[in-house]
Amino acid sequence: MFTGLIQDIGRVRSIDKDGDWRIVIETNMDMSRHDIGASIACSGCCLTVVEKGADADGDWFAVDVSHESLGLTVIGSWEEGARVNLEPSLRLGDEMGGHIVSGHVDGLAELTEIKEDHDSWRLSIRVPHDLAGFIASKGSVALDGISLTVNEVEGDVFGVNIIPHTWEHTTLSNRRVGDNLNLEIDMLARYVARMLQQR
Repeated sequence: MFTGLIQDIGRVRSIDKDGDWRIVIETNMDMSRHDIGASIACSGCCLTVVEKGADADGDWFAVDVSHESLGLTVIGSWEEGARVNLEPSLRLGDEMGGHIVSGHVDGLAELTEIKEDHDSWRLSIRVPHDLAGFIASKGSVALDGISLTVNEVEGDVFGVNIIPHTWEHTTLSNRRVGDNLNLEIDMLARYVARMLQQR
C-alpha cells in the first residue's frame, strides 16, 4: 500500500525490451533500505524490485514489467531518460498523509488543459467513460502515483489544483496537453460502487 506522496523523481537508465521489459531506474532513495522483492510505486504502478545496486551514478533498482502492464499504463511509452515518480511501500508506523493507494492502475487519463492560477496550476483531466462515475468532487484520485483532491467534475472531465510544491517535486511539470497519465480511482469509491451493484 502507498499514500500517493512522492518521495523521489527517478530516471530510467535503461530498458531491455526482449520479452517482458526489464527497466533500470536511478534514484536518490537509499536502496540499502529496500530489499529485493520490495514494492515501489513507479508513477503509480506497483512494481517489484528484482535487482538493485549503487555505482558512480548513484543508487538504482530494476523492475520487470509484463506486457499486460505495458498495455494498460504509461510505462509502455517510457524511453531512456524518462522521469518517474517514486514512492516506496508503507511501513508500519508511517504517516498517512495522502490517501490509500494500491498501485493498481485503473486506466489511462488524458491531460486536456493546463492553466496557471496565481502560484498554482489547474489541470483538466479526461477519464475513460467507464471510470467517470468513480470520480467525485472533493474525492481523491492518484495521477501518476500522486495523491490529489478532485476540485470539480463535469461528465468525464475533472479538475485538480496543483500547488507549487507538488509541481516542483513530481513529474507533473513535464506533462503537456495530450499526455496520458496513470489513473487510480479511490479505493473507497470502487467498493461503494460494487456494493451498490450487488443491491
